[in-house]
Amino acid sequence: MSRARRLFPEVAVGGTFDALHRGHKILLRTAFRAGDRVLVGLSRNGFVRRLRKPHHVDPYQKRRRELVSFLKKERLASRCKIVPLDDPYGPAINNSGVQALAVSQMTEKMAKKINMIRKRRGLKPLSVLSIGMVLAEDFKPISSTRIRAGEIDHEGYLTVANSVSGKRPSRK
Repeated sequence: MSRARRLFPEVAVGGTFDALHRGHKILLRTAFRAGDRVLVGLSRNGFVRRLRKPHHVDPYQKRRRELVSFLKKERLASRCKIVPLDDPYGPAINNSGVQALAVSQMTEKMAKKINMIRKRRGLKPLSVLSIGMVLAEDFKPISSTRIRAGEIDHEGYLTVANSVSGKRPSRK
């Protein structure tokens, strides 16, 4: 049985992917649902330092291992190429093989900027696949910052210290 053709031959997605969480996983799955191949840009340590995140960020190699582990578990690794990012644009501004960019609402502005640069360089603009922010159980966005602060876990559940009752919710 042949699989259905996806919308795009190649989709790009990028990020720091620190404390790989449910929001990251949904973004990655979106890219893989839309593209036959996915170019995953992973922020290198120097670029992460320039971002001045308000929390510790795991080193590049650890984040890469966690990303590869997730992709293997999801059986997506064979359709993926992970490339290091040293800036917010990555190969998306030069690669004519990429047709779409998967982003979150938070990074949608960067997609517009990438398309402006591509247009100046004579490349077709990318289709933008934007996902809404994935919410934790308190209806605030899941983020690595909140996970590192101990507010929520990687799935978006409040930690025991932050839940109203002091008890963890049932996860059926």
